[in-house]
Amino acid sequence: MKYFVTGAAGFVGFHLCRSLLADGHEVYGFDGMTQYYDPALKRARLDQLLDYSRFVWTRGMLEDRERLLAEVEGAQPDVVVHLAAQAGVRYSIDHPESYIQSNLVGTANVLEAVRRTNPSHFLFASTSSVYGGNTKIPFSETDPTRQPLSLYAATKQSGEAMSHSYSHLFNIPTTCFRFFTVYGPWGRPDMALFKFVEKIENGEPIQIYGDGRMSRDFTYIDDLVKGIRLLAERPPATDEPCVRGDTRDSVSANAPWRIVNIAGGRPVGLLEFVDAIERSLGIEAVREFHPMQPGDVRDTRADAGLLSALTGFVPTTTIDEGVDAFVQWFRSYRGRP
Repeated sequence: MKYFVTGAAGFVGFHLCRSLLADGHEVYGFDGMTQYYDPALKRARLDQLLDYSRFVWTRGMLEDRERLLAEVEGAQPDVVVHLAAQAGVRYSIDHPESYIQSNLVGTANVLEAVRRTNPSHFLFASTSSVYGGNTKIPFSETDPTRQPLSLYAATKQSGEAMSHSYSHLFNIPTTCFRFFTVYGPWGRPDMALFKFVEKIENGEPIQIYGDGRMSRDFTYIDDLVKGIRLLAERPPATDEPCVRGDTRDSVSANAPWRIVNIAGGRPVGLLEFVDAIERSLGIEAVREFHPMQPGDVRDTRADAGLLSALTGFVPTTTIDEGVDAFVQWFRSYRGRP
């Protein structure tokens, strides 16, 4: 099959493309190689993908409408996976324009490209941050998402809504999947695991927000990719009102569209997460405790029932296994013993 993947040189995009290519699929990657974090890491990921003859890459920005449309129309993909976005809750406070352009304008351009090429399935990467101020735990796909706590979350919620309108108007089978704190090898330097490992190895203190009383439903990257690929094989249909009679199913009554959490539903406390890093490194961290930052939520936990019903799969990688894999990669990538 032909896949068109935006954000192909990003953390998730790289792992997804590599998995698809390893199984013989043809992948068209599109990425802007922005300066949000070190482009050298993106380039190192991209170099691995370019070893595959079935990988075609284009450097371009989502905001460049004509370039994006030309690439998608030229590829004529069976499946489009839209991963590219301006990420980060805290960055959105000081750089709102980047989120408006990439996550709103860029996503609108992707939807126009999908409308013109009519793939068998369009998949859109959203985030657990859309649950925002919800106090009901675990988060279910049918929960209201009217209280985003950051502009990042608001733009992702808007992307979901835009994709629903296109799905309804043009009969585009669409799945929006919500990520929950993805981590693992080749991860982003702005995320906690990368920063904690780097600082602990350098003997620097780590900053723990929420006074350590926060928890996250961590999702290992290989589990996430497996979930995406399994969902890609199961596009929603207009004649599918509900999977297996599950009232939690988010399938739309007006379009071949649904939302699915991809997570294991087993949150880990922030201090337990730090403990796992210390065990893997064999080094004790110097901990500095700080209050929660604006835009953060205290706890995340997914209801993974819909993912399980649709695919028969739920992420199972433990935090110790995932952290160990990251530490091994980090030391190799940085040339450390």
